[in-house]
Amino acid sequence: MILNNKALNFLLTVSYVLAIIVLLAMAGYGFPRDYKVYVNVFFITLLLIGVSKTIAKYFFGGSIIFRVLIFDAASILFIGFCIYRQLAGYDIYFVSKYLQVAVVLKLVREISTPSFSFKRSFITPPQLFIISFLVLVFGGALLLMLPKASHVPLSFLDALFTATSAVCVTGLTVVDTFEQFTGFGHFIIMVLIQMGGLGILTFAGYIAYFFKGNSSYENQIALGSIANNDALSEVFVFVKRIIYITFCIEAVGAVLIYLSLESNSMEFLDKVFFSVFHSISAFCNAGFSTLPKGAMNVGFVHNYNFQSVLILLIFLGGIGFPILINLLRYFRYLIRKIVSKLIHKQNNRRNWVFSLSSKVNLVTSLTILGVATIILFFEEYYRTLAPHEGIGKFVSAVFLAITPRTAGFNTIDFAQLNFSSIILVILLMWIGASPASTGGGIKTSTFAIGILNFINIARGKSKIEIFKRELNPINVQKAFATMTLSFLVIGLGVFLITKFDSHLSLIDVAFEAFSAYSTVGLSLNVTPSLSDSSKIVVIVIMFIGRVSMITILMAFFKRSTGMSEYGYPSDDILI
Repeated sequence: MILNNKALNFLLTVSYVLAIIVLLAMAGYGFPRDYKVYVNVFFITLLLIGVSKTIAKYFFGGSIIFRVLIFDAASILFIGFCIYRQLAGYDIYFVSKYLQVAVVLKLVREISTPSFSFKRSFITPPQLFIISFLVLVFGGALLLMLPKASHVPLSFLDALFTATSAVCVTGLTVVDTFEQFTGFGHFIIMVLIQMGGLGILTFAGYIAYFFKGNSSYENQIALGSIANNDALSEVFVFVKRIIYITFCIEAVGAVLIYLSLESNSMEFLDKVFFSVFHSISAFCNAGFSTLPKGAMNVGFVHNYNFQSVLILLIFLGGIGFPILINLLRYFRYLIRKIVSKLIHKQNNRRNWVFSLSSKVNLVTSLTILGVATIILFFEEYYRTLAPHEGIGKFVSAVFLAITPRTAGFNTIDFAQLNFSSIILVILLMWIGASPASTGGGIKTSTFAIGILNFINIARGKSKIEIFKRELNPINVQKAFATMTLSFLVIGLGVFLITKFDSHLSLIDVAFEAFSAYSTVGLSLNVTPSLSDSSKIVVIVIMFIGRVSMITILMAFFKRSTGMSEYGYPSDDILI
């Protein structure tokens, strides 16, 4: 049977790898005109073989999955259309974009089908999570070094810094994103932000499940650990919701951003890409911008509609996917309740119950945002907010308060802030976003647990009670471990940067270290002037902040299973 021919499958695998290399070479380097005819023949042949193999699977394969059948039928029609366009009298020395898209589509289909069996005895979920980010970072750095990705040659260290900042959704840059990178480079950064914000394993896991329709128990455990979902039966449902919610919010955000550019002179396609890029960057809390000087650009610093959309996207991306799913369920429940009352003339007596995690994180996020907005509004009223008037001053204050929550956009020069405001911004950066979100920091739940524990100690209580629930002691342990590890990493980073760049002031270095660890992307204008050694330190801090120090420790230490069969007598030490 053709499907079981190992030699053919090996040859196809080699061909797919070669196709990826050719596509990258065409995008990053360009291809001599004389060789493009061979590229056309190679692509068309590969597509025809791939289509034949897909059709043969339905005749000689096993069960048919309806969604995969629809995808294959649509992709075969599109591939046929692309091949027809290429052969219907077009210049053989021109490889059309349609044909390249068709090849990418077929590669996604073929690469997703091979069986993959995750073995925890060989590699643990934390190790897999860390490796996936390392692959994405170094792969992104190599892509950014392609000649067509930048206007001037980019060193490997600067490319690695930019790729790490994009994958870790930070936003710190040692080169100007607008001046350094081309449209292709901006596209690479956008893809790295999206992959880094959600996690490449989230995409890979769901795509594989989409085409295969099932997954091993080990794979579900791994993906559940990465997606922070312990219910194995709901792992892929949860991941699917994450991906759908992300794309829907980003699509709506892109439309709203596009509408805010009505008076802008950009071309249509430039507007579309600009809108999509900034929507993804804002929702993923990355802070990258294709504008000269970022959101401080003279044409956007007073565009409050644009800033309002960014505020909304930053907030939604930072409150966490469990809360978003909980809120969507609540709105659906509320609509059904209203409809039921109108149609059946009776009230649905069931009460909606938010999870404790959603309550704590939502209340903490809104409280921090509200308090920070009020403080910064009055602190900066006559300083950095002075150029704004009326509602614009309030919108700018909200933007100033929400962007340190790991977003990284700035409509003002943070170096011009009052010293007290800088200290508050550092605190906001350290707290960061909510758990299971695209943002960083120690997380709002960790900060809330810390505050509640302080109050409990003052009251002489041994248990933390909130919203009529008793908090699990393991949550308190994790919260204080997270806070302690964050200070250790940031403190070591400040020590090393001040050693390598002794001319920098302590507040500038501390701001940079907190921003890197919390994947914020704000700076007091010192990032481009860092020495190579300090750049490496910031790269490491950004990476640790994204994957978390606890995950790194779990990757190196064997996790104990089960309860100990013995216990030591308890005792006290002086605190």
